[in-house]
Amino acid sequence: MVPVIALVGRPNVGKSTLFNRLTKTRDAIVAEYAGLTRDRQYGEAKWQGRTYIVIDTGGISGDEEGIDAKMAEQSLQAIEEADAVLFMVDSRAGMTAADQMIAEHLRKRNKRSFLVANKVDTVDPDIARAEFSPLGLGDALPIAAAHGRGISQMLEAALGIFPKDNAEEVLEGEEGEAEEVVAEGQEAKRIPGPSEKDGIKIAIIGRPNVGKSTLVNRMLGEERVIVYDQAGTTRDSIYIPFERDEEKYTLIDTAGVRRRGKIFEAVEKFSVVKTLQAIQDANVVIFVMDAREGVVEHDLNLLGFVLETGRALVIALNKWDGMEQGEKDYVKTELERRLMFVDWADIHFISAKHGTGVGHLYKSVQTAFKAAVTRWPTNRLTQILEDCVQEHQPPTVNGRRIKLRYAHLGGANPPLIVIHGNQVDAVPKTYTRYLENTYRRVLKLVGTPIRIEYKGGENPYEGKKNKLTERQVNRKRRLMSHHKKAEKKRKDKKR
Repeated sequence: MVPVIALVGRPNVGKSTLFNRLTKTRDAIVAEYAGLTRDRQYGEAKWQGRTYIVIDTGGISGDEEGIDAKMAEQSLQAIEEADAVLFMVDSRAGMTAADQMIAEHLRKRNKRSFLVANKVDTVDPDIARAEFSPLGLGDALPIAAAHGRGISQMLEAALGIFPKDNAEEVLEGEEGEAEEVVAEGQEAKRIPGPSEKDGIKIAIIGRPNVGKSTLVNRMLGEERVIVYDQAGTTRDSIYIPFERDEEKYTLIDTAGVRRRGKIFEAVEKFSVVKTLQAIQDANVVIFVMDAREGVVEHDLNLLGFVLETGRALVIALNKWDGMEQGEKDYVKTELERRLMFVDWADIHFISAKHGTGVGHLYKSVQTAFKAAVTRWPTNRLTQILEDCVQEHQPPTVNGRRIKLRYAHLGGANPPLIVIHGNQVDAVPKTYTRYLENTYRRVLKLVGTPIRIEYKGGENPYEGKKNKLTERQVNRKRRLMSHHKKAEKKRKDKKR
């Protein structure tokens, strides 16, 4: 089993900074802002041939109310899941009542815990050890997560008892000790979530407070992410692998995206960036809207971004329960009118809170994913193109007909169909839409956009007019000479 390490502690002690350093990513948002992390964030890390899972958690202060209480529940759940706990404290701030409360909880749970004194870059490590010795968790391990100091010694203590995976190469530190952490100032290479082996990646996106996290919890069947009646509850993009009916999925809960003019906090700007990255990283996007608010302008802007990225799409209208029939009819009419540009996407009317209609989302997700990644042979795509041209010829340009010769598949997710021909730069958008709709109908594509790209055929004789004329003249001379000789032979024979 892969060991699980949980990072716990008060708010703003550096848990997310350490998480990013251990996982060599920037998946956790970091800022000088207490209470920034809210949901549990999981990441895979390696150290000296050992693979382990690290969990970033929100801060625990002991006097939580409202959404802070939900954050504390997430942290306590991470402690229960972990094989070992790194209890982080702030060397600069010293020991607090919240630190004592967390230490007491760890002792009661009899968890394998390690006291980690962070931010020792400006504090004497011996003073830090003495400061936190009353917590009764042994000597504190001094580190500076922001600069990478003491990380190797901390991991040795926490992971030393766990077996190695297999013999593999390990990076050597400057002093000969093995260390696989990102050095200070080194650019981290972002690995946005699980790999393809974790199945279909589904990003849940939408405006704030439309019920995205509620839907994630309902699809998972557990309170995995925080749900609270407050816009902007989710800040990070949370990747959650799971299985359903022997099919693998990865759900991505994202922060709600507001209009640009409504974003003022720097933290929210980072959250929006993470959401847009999650859309690009997903295979299928479930776009959640509030049925009681209907289709608003910002929904259309977000859908436009999904189309630009080319991701497969499923639309879910949440909070459908409790609406009057007249309201439902009006919303359906508005959907048909305003979402004509994504009429190829399945629409579901659901209640994430009560679970109504949520199970049907999976069938649409699988259909959209299959349509987005299926590959077709060149002869099949070319035959469809020939049928299109025969039924409806391309227009003429400057007295010459546009010629479309053959088509092949240029990529998947979204499907990219490359069409070769002459004068393709002059193909009108209306004809391109005609081709898209025909390919969608014939190939039975549901839930995915289609991209059509044109490539013009080069004229092999362009720029060679004079040479061609010279060859023709020489050939004509040879033919004339041949005819003259033949004519002379016939005359001589008659004589």
